[in-house]
Amino acid sequence: MENLGCDSLKVDYEKALDEILRFIEKTVADAGALGVVVGLSGGVDSTLTAALCTRALGKEKVLGVLMPTSFTPNLDIDDAVELAKLLGIRTERADIEGIINSFKKILNLKEDPSANKIPLANIRARVRAAVLYYFANADHLLVAGTGDRSESLIGFFTKHGDGAADFFPISHLYKTQVRELAKFLGLPERMAMKPSSPQLYPGHKLSDEVPLDYDKLDPVLVGLFDLEMPPEMVSQKTKVPLDVVNEIIRRHKKSEHKRNPPLVIKK
Repeated sequence: MENLGCDSLKVDYEKALDEILRFIEKTVADAGALGVVVGLSGGVDSTLTAALCTRALGKEKVLGVLMPTSFTPNLDIDDAVELAKLLGIRTERADIEGIINSFKKILNLKEDPSANKIPLANIRARVRAAVLYYFANADHLLVAGTGDRSESLIGFFTKHGDGAADFFPISHLYKTQVRELAKFLGLPERMAMKPSSPQLYPGHKLSDEVPLDYDKLDPVLVGLFDLEMPPEMVSQKTKVPLDVVNEIIRRHKKSEHKRNPPLVIKK
């Protein structure tokens, strides 16, 4: 392999689709659940996850939940609603701003950019997880997580927030592959190619936390974690500066606790 680029991320999408659909169907059947609940954000990960679950289980067994805040872009809400109509799934909407305000009041928190921005962002993600598990418990459903491999490897998710689910249908796919599979399924292009913006605080976007867009990041991740190349070689083959490659390694190591179960004393 002379260079690490888009070619390193190509997969057989027909085969990948079949594998995921069988995984979803078996997981739900083995749990004796009546279906799944998916958080709908309007982004590509939740769009693809909802579409895959609907295809695997049937629209009557999928519940989509919208959980906007006061600063959630209207376009994201509109896209989530449109997707649900396209798939024919039922939806619930739980505006979480009141819950977040209760946290602020109880904890005496202010939206301080220098101190409380990230803790409050994580509270928003964990409140959404609690809402999803309410519907899961109430309707005997499983929570289908929407995280992908790119986010997992760099720790770009909230522990016990969007990292909390009963199963993850697309966690083995890089973001680039998620987008391509969404297009393969014929999902709306603007949803498949929408820039990553978690919106856990006003204006929150990928570039706030990650030094590369996914089209550049994913080949680096493939080189480091799939092919196990040394950083210098990854930098050479991706044309990404070595300091950026090393920063990705640092983020991976720092977020190791997110990907592992809690530590215990082993007897």
